[in-house]
Amino acid sequence: MRTEYGKLNKMEMGIWECCELLNDVIDESDPDLDEPQIEHLLQTAEAIRKDYPNEDWMHLTGLIHDLGKVLLHPGFGELPQWAVVGDTFPVGCAFDKSVVHHKYFEENPDYHNSDYNTKSGVYSEGCGLNNVMMSWGHDDYMYLVAKGNNTTLPPAALFIIRYHSFYGEASFTIPTLIDIDSNLYIEPMHTKYCCSKSKVRIDVEKVKPYYLSLIEK
Repeated sequence: MRTEYGKLNKMEMGIWECCELLNDVIDESDPDLDEPQIEHLLQTAEAIRKDYPNEDWMHLTGLIHDLGKVLLHPGFGELPQWAVVGDTFPVGCAFDKSVVHHKYFEENPDYHNSDYNTKSGVYSEGCGLNNVMMSWGHDDYMYLVAKGNNTTLPPAALFIIRYHSFYGEASFTIPTLIDIDSNLYIEPMHTKYCCSKSKVRIDVEKVKPYYLSLIEK
């Protein structure tokens, strides 16, 4: 899956066009489906903009962090929900019990494989998340898109995009110091922005020029 989608040959479109495309996508893991998806993206971005007014890269990261969900769209292969949304987790080591629906891991042969079911599994202590294979999902896809298009977003932004659906940092044994530094940004993305839905409606046309300027930048 990662090799196939890493070719980046499904469709070509601009960032804002992709945001609008998400209006045609339903994330079944998201209980709040009453508003267009583009409003959810902008709610996240505007909340970050309010708290971090001088960090424009964070505003843009908030806007695009979920764009990988276009994998659910027919134009991108219409992948099944389980392969796109929900929690991500490391493979090649023991499955953490904090992962939603953890009990179903028992049906995976790797669950009983002694090479994979220890805390560090096939990895060495301190190897860093960038050297860990994560389960496939919209996070990794958008990360590949950003890297493949030579984004000028800082490393912390790429870390947020790649790991915002991963909730095992606290108990995981192999992050490096650089990952911990990045967590200064990803933690509020988890607890304050990505996981809460604002009741404040966003005037899309009003804020659109600002985000188009960030996309161009």
